[in-house]
Amino acid sequence: MILTHSGKKPTIHPTAYVAPTATVCGNVSIGAHCRIMFGACLVAEGGSIKIGTHCIVLENAVIRSTSRHSTRIGDHCLIGPNAHVTGCTLKDEVFIATGAAVFHGAVLEARSEVRVNGVVHLKTNLPEEATVPIGWVAVGDPASILPPDQHDAIWNIQEPLNFPLVVYGYDRSEASMIKITERMSKFLSSHADDQEA
Repeated sequence: MILTHSGKKPTIHPTAYVAPTATVCGNVSIGAHCRIMFGACLVAEGGSIKIGTHCIVLENAVIRSTSRHSTRIGDHCLIGPNAHVTGCTLKDEVFIATGAAVFHGAVLEARSEVRVNGVVHLKTNLPEEATVPIGWVAVGDPASILPPDQHDAIWNIQEPLNFPLVVYGYDRSEASMIKITERMSKFLSSHADDQEA
């Protein structure tokens, strides 16, 4: 489904393929020879999504942008099934495996990869050709790549990045699920006016 959102219509190169059950919504640009497969969801809300050439977005992957964080994906990138990529930059030839997550403000340099269920946290800079192992977490700039059982070490780097402020606009000291969900509900209500493009 191709949808116009907030007056912005996706642009899809004529050589690209978007599966009939994929959703492409808003200010999204899909480059030549890309393949957006079944159930994938590309939603630009405020910011834009720009995908280079020969990129593969597999089943049920989610790519998002927000008003604070656009998403840029270079050429020859592959985003695996059930991966989640939002408000970040992937340079050329980046591999995001099944179930991996890349968060707001992260930059993944060329030929880096995030393996199955790996996480690249917000504002993290993953160096060229770096690998986040299966289930591990990359956090910080420059990235520290840590196993998931190192929660305290991860949190020491992550806490000052202030996820609630970066993502939801509330400092950690004032964030609550009431404030976050009410703000998001109001913002997401803009989708009621989406139209097939």
